[in-house]
Amino acid sequence: MSISYADSGVNREEGYKAVSLMKEVVAKTMHSNVLNTIGSFGAMYELGKYNNPVLVSGTDGVGTKLEIAFSMKKYDTVGIDAVAMCVNDVLCHGAKPIFFLDYLACGKLNGETASLIVKGIADGCYEAGAALIGGETAEMPGFYKEGDYDIAGFCVGVVEKDKIIDGANVAEDDAVIGISSSGFHSNGFSLIRKLVRDYNAVFEGEKIGETLLVPTKIYVKKVLPLLEKYNIKGMAHITGGGLIENVPRAIAKGYKAVIKKDSFQTPNIFNYIRYLGNIKEEEMYNTFNMGIGFVIIASKDDKDNIIRDLEAMNEEAYDIGYITKNEDEGKSGICLE
Repeated sequence: MSISYADSGVNREEGYKAVSLMKEVVAKTMHSNVLNTIGSFGAMYELGKYNNPVLVSGTDGVGTKLEIAFSMKKYDTVGIDAVAMCVNDVLCHGAKPIFFLDYLACGKLNGETASLIVKGIADGCYEAGAALIGGETAEMPGFYKEGDYDIAGFCVGVVEKDKIIDGANVAEDDAVIGISSSGFHSNGFSLIRKLVRDYNAVFEGEKIGETLLVPTKIYVKKVLPLLEKYNIKGMAHITGGGLIENVPRAIAKGYKAVIKKDSFQTPNIFNYIRYLGNIKEEEMYNTFNMGIGFVIIASKDDKDNIIRDLEAMNEEAYDIGYITKNEDEGKSGICLE
């Protein structure tokens, strides 16, 4: 008896359908630096005019937030999360994201579902100004359950070597500016899923699942103009580990950030999750972003102007703290007040 690839559970025709549906949404992210189209063995990108370019790369996934999306059959936003987690990271070093590649794995491919996921990825790339120049869709029956998908991505950005931001110039009395998050972004969902059992339950007038699925905010187009105007010394994307773990990554050794907890608004959904699990305050700040998705460290003389510029771009921004000497000169740190 002869056996085919289809007999193993892989449907080539559904894969062709998925690619066809994806092409239109991917095309909107392309620009003149992309030298070839979807279907090549490798993607080609021309850097253009730089004096001494440094490539900055980042890779990440969406994590267990996906389980909520698929339970609610909402497939078009988690792709934005995949992009945001990567582009916001490379932005922290002053790099402009230039291209993105995605990886989508599943047990049984549904072309329409896959195209909605990739639509979200394309939307995120468009918002970040990055070209979606390639990707991989892997159908793996027997490894993933039917209906399960996993999403990951890889971003490359570029920055002039003399404009790299790495926290080395952070100094005492510098200001710490926080930009609001859009919710939990893509972190802490293993804990959230233990506490929220019914995604259709109503929270503040809408299904709590919808609130939890609000995609990660992309900060690229709001922050890049600031780099041209101000002496920004450090930046942090507030992901897993929350403010406690991520802010020190943007600070030179020998200094610490003092964060004023009452200086910014924490959305009610965070307090609700804390209530459900009777979670200690420190655990909240060490797991979730608590309403601050991105942090900028700059001279205190620039603080008010930076906040004013962000507000003019419809971003909520706060003066959330300052930099001081750290007792352990060999480490960077953080203190919550």
